[in-house]
Amino acid sequence: MRRLILLLGALAVVVGLGYAASFLLYGGDVPRGVHVRGIDLSGNKPAAAKATLQSALAAPAGKPLLLVVGDVRLRLVPSTVGLRVDVDATIDEARSASPWARLRGLLGVRRDVDPVPVVDRRALVAALRPMATAVERKVREGSVVFAGVTPSAVAPEPGRSLDVDASVDAVRKGYLKTSTIELPVQSVRPKTSADDVDKAMKAAATAVAAPITVSVAGTPLELQPADIARGLAFVAGDDGSLLPHLNGAKVLAALGRRLDAVEQLPVDATFDVASGKPVLKPSRDGRTVPEKAFGSAVARAVADAPPRRTSVALTVSPPRVTTAQAQSLGVREVIGTFTTYHPCCAPRVTNIHTIADIVDGYVVLPGETFSLNGVVGRRDSARGFVQAPQILRGQFVKDVGGGVSQFATTLFNAVFFSGLEDVQHMPHSYYISRYPPGRESTVSYPQPDFRFRDDAPTGVLIKTSYTATSITVTFWGTKRFEVLSETGPRTRVRPFGTEYVDRPDCTRSAGAEGFDIVVTRVFKVGGKVVRREPFRTRYLPEPHFICGKPPPGQPAKQPPPGQAAQQPQPSPSPTA
Repeated sequence: MRRLILLLGALAVVVGLGYAASFLLYGGDVPRGVHVRGIDLSGNKPAAAKATLQSALAAPAGKPLLLVVGDVRLRLVPSTVGLRVDVDATIDEARSASPWARLRGLLGVRRDVDPVPVVDRRALVAALRPMATAVERKVREGSVVFAGVTPSAVAPEPGRSLDVDASVDAVRKGYLKTSTIELPVQSVRPKTSADDVDKAMKAAATAVAAPITVSVAGTPLELQPADIARGLAFVAGDDGSLLPHLNGAKVLAALGRRLDAVEQLPVDATFDVASGKPVLKPSRDGRTVPEKAFGSAVARAVADAPPRRTSVALTVSPPRVTTAQAQSLGVREVIGTFTTYHPCCAPRVTNIHTIADIVDGYVVLPGETFSLNGVVGRRDSARGFVQAPQILRGQFVKDVGGGVSQFATTLFNAVFFSGLEDVQHMPHSYYISRYPPGRESTVSYPQPDFRFRDDAPTGVLIKTSYTATSITVTFWGTKRFEVLSETGPRTRVRPFGTEYVDRPDCTRSAGAEGFDIVVTRVFKVGGKVVRREPFRTRYLPEPHFICGKPPPGQPAKQPPPGQAAQQPQPSPSPTA
């Protein structure tokens, strides 16, 4: 033991003498044997070591890195995220040697010091965002989907996301050590299993195996398997089990007019103006099937054996506009009206009449924004809309509801001359000669919409009427303004080219020039102008559409005569 103590003491003396010798020889300089990325800094003074490192590391420190996650790759330039070597910190690390390390350096043993990296974390996270988006895959729970009444299994799949914090550390640690850095991902396991999906498939087959009779306030309503399948889904619980969930709104929508036998929709208060004066027509409460309760009642029955029965009570549904509200709206006179004209008997006329009937009698409350798409909804054959030509992406095509932009234009002009606030309208791509230039609007579903706001303290009644060759929209309320329209000259007139359209639904056109125009709405009160509101419109040149293939060797789109190529123009808007 005594010999061991003497040996350890001698060793401590040697180390101490070595450290003292190193400190006396080099003081605050870099100790012997220190290398930074292969660069020997032995005995260098701090300033010299700093200059050496800055020069030697300049090229490798700026070299781009390749960040990799599976097949997703990102080239990262270090300077763009503030990734660099902290030379001062690196030299401090090199100088902070222990006595033993200093002695080893004097004996010729090499000590390697890694460069100290720094990074702008916020900038690096921002640079990783596109990669994180590409890598991300949301977890997919197992489920069952229906094609008609046939259920199909959807297997669960794990999700993944880029581990951003760990990726920042990986970039910092890999810098100057490798040119390719593998970034870590986080995996998210689904709650559901294949066994859960198998059980749900059996439950789904049972759910659509037979009809369900729902007693709605005592009146039977029969749901067919196809009706049930429209709203049935299987939702993962916390334990992973897939439980049946029935969307009542979807099933009720599938029933359509069959609901008329069990419910009565609310009726808004409105006005009859046949006598030339508004006569109030009172509102009526509705008695309707509540979507949530209906869905829950059917969901409870889907696992039962035939014959399957359940029940649901009706709920009272108040109208949007009550009789009491209507009595105080100040609907007493015509405040604006407009008529547009069209040839008789084309399919588009059917659509114009159909949408006019839907909007007729609608009451807009003070401060309310009226949305044509919101009130009418998607144009479909179930409500009487038919196929007719419309402009889509610059070409005439046929679609259900084509032609209703004539109603939107008529409605826009009624808004214009009533002095109400224009919220959203989009002119047609091409000028259509049956409309006032600069004072018209297109509409399609869901966009573009046509919207206006009743910015008056009183309400507005919308009345529509039509003949075989015209459509009229009239607004009733309390008149605030006399409104005039001033139409400026056509400017920046642009010639049209020719376009061949080889499609069965092609519609020919003669072509028309494009131009810009400004229409000003002038508001008067007591004969004096109180406000002017400009509407600026730019019409594209309407090509001369020819149905069929272009002649051999000629392009489908041909510029106007004298032009080598058509000038860039805004994308044409969809037009009904």
